[in-house]
Amino acid sequence: MSPNEVGLAFVILGVFIIIGKWIRVYSRLLQKLFLPSSIIAGMIALLVGPEVLGSIVAAFAPDHPLAQGLLPDFIIEVWAALPGLFINIVFASLFLGTTLPSLKKVWIIGGPQLAMGQMVSFGQYVFGLLLVILILTPFFGTNPLAGALIEISFVGGHGTAAGLGDTFNDLGFAEGYDLSVGLATIGILSGVIIGIILINIGARRGTAKFVGGKASLSDQGRSGIVELHNRDASADMTTRPESVDPFSLHLAYVGLAIGIGFLLLEALVWLEEVTYGAATDVYLFEYVPLFPLAMIGGIIVQLFSDRYDRFKVIDRKTINRIGGLSLDILIVSALATISIAVIGDNLAAFLLLAAVGIVWNVFAFLILAPKMIPTYWFERGLGDFGQATGIAATGLLLMKVADPNNESPAMEGFGYKQILFEPFVGGGLVTAAAMPLIFQFGAVPFLIGSVLMTLFWLIFGIFYFGKK
Repeated sequence: MSPNEVGLAFVILGVFIIIGKWIRVYSRLLQKLFLPSSIIAGMIALLVGPEVLGSIVAAFAPDHPLAQGLLPDFIIEVWAALPGLFINIVFASLFLGTTLPSLKKVWIIGGPQLAMGQMVSFGQYVFGLLLVILILTPFFGTNPLAGALIEISFVGGHGTAAGLGDTFNDLGFAEGYDLSVGLATIGILSGVIIGIILINIGARRGTAKFVGGKASLSDQGRSGIVELHNRDASADMTTRPESVDPFSLHLAYVGLAIGIGFLLLEALVWLEEVTYGAATDVYLFEYVPLFPLAMIGGIIVQLFSDRYDRFKVIDRKTINRIGGLSLDILIVSALATISIAVIGDNLAAFLLLAAVGIVWNVFAFLILAPKMIPTYWFERGLGDFGQATGIAATGLLLMKVADPNNESPAMEGFGYKQILFEPFVGGGLVTAAAMPLIFQFGAVPFLIGSVLMTLFWLIFGIFYFGKK
């Protein structure tokens, strides 16, 4: 594959992002769904690629020029490799440029939402594994690793699902990649749709205190275009361009975080090899992807910056732009390269996993959140529901709709929660290690551990935070 082909693949990906954005601007339905332009772009690329258009044309005329769709093979090949690369940038960016607050403040303000989020995430493992053990494996021959897909896809989202592509292949569960990316799409759609329905119901019943019904919902960012009079700088210039462009410097810091993460992962693989690995033939870290360690690398870089960089050159707004660019590229490329045939071959598992995940999330929000979150449970729990169904951005979106003026502590608590949440679940160390643990020790031991963790956070949330 030539450099020109790689470059052209990125150019074509950008064209689809532009198309997705302008469809989003002029589609009232997609505006009401708050569907990101990157998902629209990825779905369009999937439709005109070999999986949909190509398959339809090939069924009637195998030799037709469009039998592979509108996208050449080399573009699909380049795009298929992008999610595993760009997920490292997304996670390395999570804590760069942020001032890490004290753990005491994080615990007091974000603790209830942390307990709620952990309980829901481990509960997704519980119900996913129960579904696999009792139904999917005995009756459909589904790989037991599918029990981890709800948490990987719903809480982790497209980034985590796509980033685990190599792990799926290494563990002999290649179809898990397509299933997880498909489930992530279902998660985001259901999270937004069900979330808006819950907000409307809460507004009518008085539990959503800061919305006035449908009229206020229709005012929320219809097209995704920022009005001219409201536009602000998307980044701060922390260095003079004649010395080094700020974007270049920030990209270098992200690369440094990824490099530290790589060294940490290599050290863990080596340590495992020279300790229990050779004696027990149990290996976990060789299956763990780089991105959760890249996140730890980002935290290390930020800690050093806070301590030694008196100029504070790392700007959070610039880091957000780098992370946002990477996530858009990741989502488009992951969706465009989904195998529809694989999902069709595993349709029962796909639908049952999606249904179980959605039901558990709704139950946890409506029944358990009021008992675990002492004040403003609706607004604060809504963020956890959104994240548990369709990544953190969905939680932020729903909280903004339910509490547009930030009159509750939901947004602040949600932000603090991520400091103790993201390193473990939702794409963190537990998410990355879940499938290797199931592979090495079996589904039942991991199920038992997940049940214990779910009960711990549930009881702790109810009797510690819920009583405050």
